[in-house]
Amino acid sequence: MAINNALILIVEDEPEIADIIAAYMSREGFRTITAGDGRVGLEHHLRLRPDLVVLDIKLPGQDGYEVLAAIRRRGDTPVIMVTALAEDLDKLQALRIGADDYVVKPFNPLEVVARAKAVLRRTMGRGSEQVLRVGPLSVDPQAYRVEVESPTGAVALELTRTEFRILAHMAASLGKVFERSELVDACLPEGEALDRTVDSHVSNLRRKLAAVGADGLLTGVRGVGYRLDSPHG
Repeated sequence: MAINNALILIVEDEPEIADIIAAYMSREGFRTITAGDGRVGLEHHLRLRPDLVVLDIKLPGQDGYEVLAAIRRRGDTPVIMVTALAEDLDKLQALRIGADDYVVKPFNPLEVVARAKAVLRRTMGRGSEQVLRVGPLSVDPQAYRVEVESPTGAVALELTRTEFRILAHMAASLGKVFERSELVDACLPEGEALDRTVDSHVSNLRRKLAAVGADGLLTGVRGVGYRLDSPHG
């Protein structure tokens, strides 16, 4: 499906804001549907399977965090949080739960459209991607799944969305040294785009790999960045 034919679900309790976002999205060729609270938003999400959700945090009934968590339990529908909350802790909570990006009110509607396009470019068309193999690891970009082969069988690795993106991006170019800025551009949401944030994600990823016997695959290159390589180089 072309990006500009995507269906956007807008969950926003202020009708004026919802209408503005919908109008700007429609001008770019997107199909849109709106919901004024979290319950209706989740019903639309289940029934219509949108390609992207634009989600407010302060909603009547279920708040945006609860709606986001419910969407994540169902699958990988990309979500952009749109809210008046600008504190770093609020951003981190949304990103930790699984938001793909974060826009703070008051915002330029064109910025929301641009963020939507960027997220959709990252997430649509996964069906053509093949399972990537790195030593004992198998990385499935379509299913957002990583498994590690062990003597007793395959073990699923529990990763955050950003950790998965970093691993999958590097697995597609084995042996390449990625600068932090490259990983920021390719794998991190706008609201999280700091070089030092990459270090934190990679550190967590290396710890999780080591815990299942896959240590040594993801290494740091001093003064440059990181490399993912097969066990025998």
